[in-house]
Amino acid sequence: MGVAGRVRILVVVGLAGAVTAFLSVAAAGHGFFDLEIYYGAMRHWVRDGGVLYDWLKRDTRYGFTYPPFAAVLMLPLAYLPWPVVVVAYLAATAAAIGLLLRWLVAPICGRMGWPRWFVLAIALLLAAAFEPLTETVDFGQINMFLLLVVAGDLLWPVARGSRWGGVGIGLATAVKLTPGIFIAYLLVTGRWRAALAAGATVAGAGLWAAALVPHTSREFWLVALWNTDRVGELEFVSNQSLRGMVARLAPAQPELWWLPLVAVVGAVWVWRVRAAAAARDETAGLALTGVAMCLLSPVTWVHHLVWLIPALVLVVDHAFRAPVASRRRRIRLGLACLAYVGLSSRIVWLWEHDFSGLTGFLGSNAYLLVSVALLLAVPVRTAVEAKRAAVPGRRELVRLR
Repeated sequence: MGVAGRVRILVVVGLAGAVTAFLSVAAAGHGFFDLEIYYGAMRHWVRDGGVLYDWLKRDTRYGFTYPPFAAVLMLPLAYLPWPVVVVAYLAATAAAIGLLLRWLVAPICGRMGWPRWFVLAIALLLAAAFEPLTETVDFGQINMFLLLVVAGDLLWPVARGSRWGGVGIGLATAVKLTPGIFIAYLLVTGRWRAALAAGATVAGAGLWAAALVPHTSREFWLVALWNTDRVGELEFVSNQSLRGMVARLAPAQPELWWLPLVAVVGAVWVWRVRAAAAARDETAGLALTGVAMCLLSPVTWVHHLVWLIPALVLVVDHAFRAPVASRRRRIRLGLACLAYVGLSSRIVWLWEHDFSGLTGFLGSNAYLLVSVALLLAVPVRTAVEAKRAAVPGRRELVRLR
């Protein structure tokens, strides 16, 4: 092993030690709170014969909130011991993170000539300290699985442009409604066949679940879906969406504030993803739509912000495309570092109980402001790069970008 290889190993070991020390101080343990909800709800529904959407976790007001299709997929939880569920969840989440990052960092490795193991190890360690991801794991949430399925649909060459395009997005939407914005993305960018496949998949999954569990499906679509109190308080500082920001401002008529903001953000998103589609930059489309989803959804808890990971990686990717000493490289790397550090800092929790005044507004909405910055600043491939990507036989992994 050469000097460079030993230096890379030392960098990885040193970063691993720094991340471990950081998490020992900063990580907030939630005891797999949401995974316990999935587990308890399945056992109540399947083994105790109860009504799925009536079950609440003891001493809380939180219960199962996903569509019946998600419940059918989670049925095996009712028959597995809790330790097995936890281990399986952690292993599957680690695999999902690793595969997603491998897709995203492959262009950087190929272009810079860096060893893939080194770049992927650095990316995984940085991801381990990323608060939205630590919150996802601590809660036992399913965000990473949905992100992986959507990213696979858009970035994986086997899915892109084939008859399977859109199916992954449809499945993610059938499990949790918010990824439905990616169906809108397909429509906005003119992928009619993929959008139709996604919509048909959502409908088919819903009908399949309705045929299997008709009473549960009726309960969800007619009652549980409209009970907004089940998801938590909109003004809670963990809600880093536009609706959460408006709720913390506490205006007399919140919709008069929120809906114009939704219209503006939606218009910016449409403009930017259409530019990405014109440049055949699917990674930019994925990144921008993930950011827009977090802003536009009425509820975006901190753990939902894992959907910002493609945007952060893309900013870094484009930074390394710029000349070494250029101002553009410095600006993009600076933006990526500030966004990453801000989203890993747990800073919003300093204003958990008091978000009054200017500092309270800025602090309690810090992650939302990062999302707005990314919506505006995520780079889209240039016309020259798009032309190069269209040339067959190039070895730049353009199909993964």
